[in-house]
Amino acid sequence: MVHRILSCGIAFPCLLLSSCWAQQASDKPDLPVFESVNLEMQRFVDEGQISGAVTLVGHGGKLVHLGAVGSSDLESGNKMQTFKMFSIASMTKPVTATAVMILQDEGKLNIDDKVSTYLPEFKSVKLKEGSAPKREITIRDAITHTSGLAGNQVFDSSLKAAVDQLATRPLSFDPGTRWQYSPGLNVAGRIVEIVAEKPFEEFVDERIFTPLQMNNTTFFPTEKQQARLASIYCMDDKTKTLAVTDNRIVDPSSVKGANPSGGLFSTARDLFRFYQMILSGGQLRKGDRIVSREAIKQTTSPQTGALLTGFTPGNSWGLGWCIVRKPQGVTEALSPGTYGHGGAFGTQGWVDPETQTIYVLMIQRADLPNSDGSEIRKSFHKSASEALGL
Repeated sequence: MVHRILSCGIAFPCLLLSSCWAQQASDKPDLPVFESVNLEMQRFVDEGQISGAVTLVGHGGKLVHLGAVGSSDLESGNKMQTFKMFSIASMTKPVTATAVMILQDEGKLNIDDKVSTYLPEFKSVKLKEGSAPKREITIRDAITHTSGLAGNQVFDSSLKAAVDQLATRPLSFDPGTRWQYSPGLNVAGRIVEIVAEKPFEEFVDERIFTPLQMNNTTFFPTEKQQARLASIYCMDDKTKTLAVTDNRIVDPSSVKGANPSGGLFSTARDLFRFYQMILSGGQLRKGDRIVSREAIKQTTSPQTGALLTGFTPGNSWGLGWCIVRKPQGVTEALSPGTYGHGGAFGTQGWVDPETQTIYVLMIQRADLPNSDGSEIRKSFHKSASEALGL
């Protein structure tokens, strides 16, 4: 049952792979499905924690599971289907980091360049106490959340205006000395615009989405795509049931500028293509390279040293990616070196290079206390890895 619109802040076993296949009645009948994964996700639907979920597992370069359970919209009763589009929020960040690395490959920038080289207004930025920082912010700082920039990552204006405003904010700490989740990827996205001499959304579409055939990944869903969006929910404190949110991201027509920190909408299949490209060293198909193998190694390797990072224990940070350094708790089913990112509405995408496995979880729940640390994510990883016999 769905209730009134609420405002929410953004902030399993299978022994053999062959025994886990089932047919997906709600979609195309030939899609591979791990029934154990679907049953785990259905449990969260039955408990009223989520309206529905799409889950995808890739292994050894192949799609081995694509399942959908529950509803994409509780009010209408529309069944969740694997082609539904989701707001992936901060899962946008690795895409932005990839765009930066494409330009580094071409010699047009370097991640150790000062941000002020491209955005002079950042040269005079101060610390909170009014003094100058020990050094200037670099692009590397911006995409590893070590810049000292603080504040909301969402904006109601153009990307240029949003980043201009960021340059007026004091830094929370000296660049490189701490990790704090920040709007630094918006700064990186603006630098991409300046260097590429075109809007950020055009660059990522031309250089990433189009060659990877990610036809349903966009900052600005068309009217037809909007009809495929899964609704976003939060928990009504009074009724303890899911209620549709009035979060501005729910209405894509109101978005004025592409948000490199968290503005993308996508599907599970599209994300699989992006993650497989990363896992394959920068190309999805032979002869169709997106970014260099060296750049992939750099982005998915720890860049933050001993700094405490992330929203779950045992993590480090790469360039736009969270990296699992010591698997534990919610990440216990993953290997050391697994990299990925979550989103504010519970979406998750993780790549385990040791087992050659890709995990994509698509849900739309706005008020999870910690989407990266959710029991839903943990159960998905566990059931999927067990289905694969890992």
